[in-house]
Amino acid sequence: MILNHIWGLYAHPVEEWKTIDQRHESLRFSLTHILFVALIPCLVAYYASAHLGWSIGARESIYLTQNSAIAMAVAMYVGIIAGVMALSYLIHWMAKTFGAKPTLTQSLELAAYTSTPVLMSGVAAFYPELWFVSMVFLAGVAYSVYLLYSGVPILMHIPEERGFIYASSVVTAGLILMVVLMAGTAIAWTNGFFPTFIG
Repeated sequence: MILNHIWGLYAHPVEEWKTIDQRHESLRFSLTHILFVALIPCLVAYYASAHLGWSIGARESIYLTQNSAIAMAVAMYVGIIAGVMALSYLIHWMAKTFGAKPTLTQSLELAAYTSTPVLMSGVAAFYPELWFVSMVFLAGVAYSVYLLYSGVPILMHIPEERGFIYASSVVTAGLILMVVLMAGTAIAWTNGFFPTFIG
């Protein structure tokens, strides 16, 4: 079922949103989806950091030690899950302003399925060139934004005009969450949690 939703979100997103809305699987199903999909960028980033090496410009490839790569992957996984949960809470909290009354499950569905393309863009790290990963990530973000705008009116049962403003608010909240996660990473690095590189 998880893989069916992933394929549907890419092949026929509007119809897939309608299917998700009709089924309204349990909260556990949405949690399972995000727990599974969040593993993709973390495992690939670990492998790229420890075994392939990151290439930044014309310099030699940069590698992390095994322990450091594992620690970074675990921290990344926790950050992704926390970010998606926070986004689902914000979706639920903002709903009343736009005349929607979603359940927590609906809010998590919207956050989890919308974030799927961004998370799946993590497979680009199998070719760990910074420019390439950045381009694929931006494409993932663009498609996630499209999914959000197409999914909000369907899942929240509100008119498209109001859904557009609601989705724009969610995008803003998502960008703020991303900045918070990046700031948290920077703070952690300056307080001794900096990754260990292989020289």
